[in-house]
Amino acid sequence: MNTLNPLNRISSQVLLTISCVLFFCDSVANAKTEEQLSTLSEQKSVAVTIYNNDLALVKDLRQIDLVNRDFNLAWRDVSAQIRPETALLRSVNHPGSIMVVEQNFNFDLLTPQNLLNKYIGQMVTIIKVNPVTGVEGRENAVVLATSGGVVLKMADRIETGIPGRIVFENVPNNLRDRPTLVIQGNRNNSAAQELELSYLTTGLSWKADYVAELNDADDQMDLSGWVTLTNTSGTHYAQAKLQLVAGDINRVQRELATPMAMQGKATFDVAEVSMHQESLMEYHLYNLNRPTTLAENQTKQVALLNAVNVPVRKELVLIGNDYYYASSYGDLGQKLKVSVFVQFDNKESVRLGVPLPKGTMRVYKRDKMNNAQFVGEDWLDHTPINEVVRLKLGQSFDVTAAKKQTDFKQLSSGNNNINRFESAYEITLKNAKKEAVTVLVQEPIPGDWKIIAENQPHSKPASNMAEWKVEVPAEGSALVNYRVQVKY
Repeated sequence: MNTLNPLNRISSQVLLTISCVLFFCDSVANAKTEEQLSTLSEQKSVAVTIYNNDLALVKDLRQIDLVNRDFNLAWRDVSAQIRPETALLRSVNHPGSIMVVEQNFNFDLLTPQNLLNKYIGQMVTIIKVNPVTGVEGRENAVVLATSGGVVLKMADRIETGIPGRIVFENVPNNLRDRPTLVIQGNRNNSAAQELELSYLTTGLSWKADYVAELNDADDQMDLSGWVTLTNTSGTHYAQAKLQLVAGDINRVQRELATPMAMQGKATFDVAEVSMHQESLMEYHLYNLNRPTTLAENQTKQVALLNAVNVPVRKELVLIGNDYYYASSYGDLGQKLKVSVFVQFDNKESVRLGVPLPKGTMRVYKRDKMNNAQFVGEDWLDHTPINEVVRLKLGQSFDVTAAKKQTDFKQLSSGNNNINRFESAYEITLKNAKKEAVTVLVQEPIPGDWKIIAENQPHSKPASNMAEWKVEVPAEGSALVNYRVQVKY
């Protein structure tokens, strides 16, 4: 007969339940899978696709023989700036045989300071050498603090600073010598696996740079394009298959910053190889023709394109303003700057016709001693095939202008909220060169406008623009006179 009262029976059941839970937890702890390390020695290949906006896709393929069915795989030498939420592990030779249940990115790297920080509140051994006898002495100490210096608790005192060498019992599991992604999961196939880890990362970037050399007549140029690759991701990519994506890809703004890149002085390497391109959705993909190594903290250049004898057109442009058409101003400036532009067609018929990624184009020209001299640079945006490229190189030294308003009157004011003005202008173009030049005079005119008098014919390339092409003789000058009515 059961003599236990209900309260005693409940207490017994609770104790039994707690015992079972403790037994289960102890069993799980004992059965915890030992960590298996995967290094670059197991790497079969790596592919890197780099985008314009400091983003890259890495695909790391390794031959790994998973020891345990439930694995705890430490994938060493991932990028230090990996976005862990984008990581994807898959089996290439046995699809569907791998299931990932947890992953941890360990970017807290092993350094003397980090190691000391991990031992706060723990025992270390201090080794000091007696300066008289040269004998080493050992003393235990507890690390109390490491911020702004080290504070140690000895047996009978507190010391600051490091009085000798510090000996640590071991390296904590969460400190790694290299960035490591620890992946926990299980497999249903005992064969050796070809595992591919793909992820997005920052710290890998590329940009295009162009060098153009004009001929003596400024009507042709030789053009070369280079891709500059920079790797500050915290790891290296040996013999990588490299692809570059040109285009503006939308990205969600992240709430948290990525881990800091590993710092170091960049090196410089030039690889004279060509690239071919293909369309990718609304972007362009450039493929390097052979594998290349992206070393850690390195800058590398690879050839993008080469073209010779590309026809160019040089323009001298005087650009006005729209503010002086509604008021009286008189003198509008002496020795006004005339801008220098060059433009060319990105067409196959003129030995180009390739999509040009955005970048800086620098222009050179050889002097009479055959030395290449820098004559200007401009920013080139993504430019598709059959578009015109127009570059501003600077301002002319020998071609200047003077401008004045010779007449102004207000024809009406505020009738039906409409103002009408009439004004006249004189532009003097001066050329100190020994050869004649053509200057394009552009005047942005606001509102509803009409030129009622002029000494040279104008064109209207846009609704708010009047334009004159003016021939200026060598060591001479030319005038542009016009009268305009404006309504707005």
